[in-house]
Amino acid sequence: MKAVFVDTAGWMACADEGDPAHRRACGARDAALERGELFVATDYVLDETLTLIRMRLGLAAAEAWWDRIEGSARVRWEWIGVSRAEKARGLFFRHRDKDYSFTDCTSFVVMQELKLKRVLTTDRHFRQIGFEVVPDLDG
Repeated sequence: MKAVFVDTAGWMACADEGDPAHRRACGARDAALERGELFVATDYVLDETLTLIRMRLGLAAAEAWWDRIEGSARVRWEWIGVSRAEKARGLFFRHRDKDYSFTDCTSFVVMQELKLKRVLTTDRHFRQIGFEVVPDLDG
């Protein structure tokens, strides 16, 4: 599958013009679209993103974001469910030296299952666990 995972921080960087990574995140998003890649995210990421956009930008912005992605053929939603949640719980408690959120761990599980290597995000945790982060904010 030609796809890139999109984390909450990636969706947010693209949605919020005031985000320091906005321009670079939108560039990475647009490049993925030009390559014909699918965006993959989870129901946990959806929950976080809608809530964060509402808190930072308002309910109208959250609704506009949802309207743009709902039903899009370019976005694939993966549902966590019991099995994935159990795998995420294992990661969450195994990596005691990291401050991964539980949602991060569910994303890691989905990315590993789907063999996805790249993630659109500004969250350093994805790089820590071995995924390629776009945009490269260090470069």
